[in-house]
Amino acid sequence: MTESKGLTINDVARKCGLSRSTVSRVINNHPYVAKEKKEAVLKAMEELGYKPNSVAQQLRSNKTHAIAVLVPRITNPFYSRLIEKMETEASLLGYQIIICQTRYSKEREVDYLDMLRSRKVDGVILTSIQNDWKDIETYLQYGPIVMCNEFDDQATIPSIRVNQMDGSYLGTKHLIEQGHKKIAYCKGGTKSNIGKKRREGFNKALKEYNLSSVNDVVLTNAFSIEDGKRIFHELPEDITAVFTGGDEVAVGIIFEARENRVKIPEQLAVIGFDNQVISELINPSITTINQPIEEVASKTMEVMIQKLESDKPSNIKEIYEFPVKLIVRQSTVLE
Repeated sequence: MTESKGLTINDVARKCGLSRSTVSRVINNHPYVAKEKKEAVLKAMEELGYKPNSVAQQLRSNKTHAIAVLVPRITNPFYSRLIEKMETEASLLGYQIIICQTRYSKEREVDYLDMLRSRKVDGVILTSIQNDWKDIETYLQYGPIVMCNEFDDQATIPSIRVNQMDGSYLGTKHLIEQGHKKIAYCKGGTKSNIGKKRREGFNKALKEYNLSSVNDVVLTNAFSIEDGKRIFHELPEDITAVFTGGDEVAVGIIFEARENRVKIPEQLAVIGFDNQVISELINPSITTINQPIEEVASKTMEVMIQKLESDKPSNIKEIYEFPVKLIVRQSTVLE
C-alpha cells in the first residue's frame, strides 16, 4: 500500500482494531465483509485522513471502476441530462463514467466497445445502437453491457427504456383530436428500434381514426434544430400538423414557420418529444412527450453496477420500461 500523509494500511487496522486483511477487503470493495466492520474501517480512514492509492487498487483488482457511456450526440439535451444523472449516481458508488460520442457511426461504436476488450473500462452503457447485435454480443466476454434508451429485441442483456410506442400514440391521438387529418411524421435514422416503435404508435392512432390511407408523409434525418428548419420547407401544403419525434426538431420547425409567417398552431400544429427545457421556454411553448430521463438514468446505473459487483454477472434479457406522459402546450392548442 502507498502511504497517505505518512499513513499505511496497518495504521488503519490498528485504529479500528481489525486485521490488515479485513481493511484490505473493505478498501478493495470485497462483497463478503460484515456491515459493522466495513463501517469501522471507513470511520477509521476518515478520522486518520487515509486515502488508498487508486492506481494500486486498480492493479490488484484488475478493475478500472470506469464505465463507458456511448451517446450519439452530446449536444442533444436529452443525452446531456441522461449523462449528468448517470455521473452523479456512479460517483456516489465509487465509479466514474467516460463519455463516448459515436455520432451515429458504426466504426466509432466499435472503437469504444474495444475499450472493454482492452480493459480500459469495466462496463459499457449503450444509449444508441449502430451495429447489429451479433457484432456487439462478442464483447460480452470482456464485461457487462447495458442498453439504455435504445434497445434490440435480440439482445440478451438488460434494457432500460421508456414506452416509445405509447408516446407517439398519445401525441398523434392528441393531434387528431384537435381536428388534424394530414399529419407529417419525422424520424431520425432508419436502423433505430426507437423509431420503429414510435412509427407503430403513430400508425396505431391513425388506424383508430380511419386516417391511415391519407397519411404518407414521412420526413427523415430529423435530429437537430437545423434539421427542423429544413423539414419545414419539405412539408406539403396540405399538411396541418407535424409529429417531430424530438423537441429540437420542433424548435427548428417553429422558428422557420415564424420566419415565413406561418401561424402556430392555427396553420401548423407541432408536437415534440422528450420535454426538454427549451420546449417550455420557446414561444409558442411546445406540446411534447415527457420521458422520465432521471429515473431511466438511475435505473441504468443501478443495473450496471449490480453486474459489475456480482461475482458471476449473468447476461440475461431484462427489460425495465418506464411510462411516458403527454404535456399539452401552445404549439397544438390555442390558449
